[in-house]
Amino acid sequence: MIPRIHVIGLTLRFPSLGVTVRCAVAIAVIMVWSSLSLAQSPEFSQGNDAPDMFNPAGPNAESIQEIFWVVIGICAVILGLVGTTLIWFIAKYRERPGDNSEPPQIYGSRAIELAWTLAPLLTVTLLAVLVIATVIKLRADPPSTAAHRVRVVGHQWWWELNYPDHGFTTANELVIPVSEPDLAKPIYLQLESADVCHSFWVPRLAGKTDCIPGRTNSMWIQAGEPATYFGRCAEYCGTQHAKMLIRVDCVSQADFDKWVENQKADAVSDDSVAAGRDRFMEMACMNCHAIRGTRAAGEFGPDLTHLMSRKTICSGLALNDRENLTRWISKPDDLKKGCRMPDMRLTEPDVKLIVDYLLSLK
Repeated sequence: MIPRIHVIGLTLRFPSLGVTVRCAVAIAVIMVWSSLSLAQSPEFSQGNDAPDMFNPAGPNAESIQEIFWVVIGICAVILGLVGTTLIWFIAKYRERPGDNSEPPQIYGSRAIELAWTLAPLLTVTLLAVLVIATVIKLRADPPSTAAHRVRVVGHQWWWELNYPDHGFTTANELVIPVSEPDLAKPIYLQLESADVCHSFWVPRLAGKTDCIPGRTNSMWIQAGEPATYFGRCAEYCGTQHAKMLIRVDCVSQADFDKWVENQKADAVSDDSVAAGRDRFMEMACMNCHAIRGTRAAGEFGPDLTHLMSRKTICSGLALNDRENLTRWISKPDDLKKGCRMPDMRLTEPDVKLIVDYLLSLK
């Protein structure tokens, strides 16, 4: 009996003239079907919230896209040549009924041996030269008199962002000035890790660069248009790896300067939320979080000095509003399972007092 395999309405029979052709068609159908299913899944249909590597907004991302299409083009040519040759050989040199003759033997053909040795060697060499040239270009620091520096530290599972030129620290949402046609404004990133391996990746601005414990890596990004760019940690770093998001807000120079001045100031002191501030200082909150202008000087968790200037909390997982802050403080595990923030088992009145205080940190 001839074995058969049924795949998405196709019947593959072994052996027969069209075995390889039918297998190739079936595999192609499966790949296309899988790609379409993946593209329609919720994770890949989030609009602007989903990283888009095919819509570059910076010179680094543009260079990566260029080399990507070059490599895809070379591979497509190779696939076409190999596939066409394979199908032609199958059709022309298949075994025919009653034909028991010995096929021509080409063992020892110098021309063929050279061809299938030199062709792959030249192809790999070309790809290596193109990729190495692109990597050198991406790693080189562009000359600029308007550069900014940011120290990025990956934590489980959030991003610490320190602006050493301005003397303040924030978290999760990187704010940068837009570059102008006649003045590039690159952002030099010093990448570190406080615990395990992470990887900083904002596809529309640059490629991935790892954050390694005990090692400092670097990269630079630059945006040519005001917008919000989304990224995420690209190195598995624990149970909440998928929820370690990155948000880059590119704004005008005037808005950036205004934002910097606000971030450099101490926390707002509002007497109307004094009870919440006192409760925050009495709890273990102040041991993990810093709020400039108060006794809170913790370094284990994000700096909260200007918490309400951020659009999200939990590293981009939830909008920064009263409802989500209440959920986060009451039951941290409900938003981010296994997070390092402990459940303090606060009463509802205490939660409300602390949330009121946090909402004043603008």
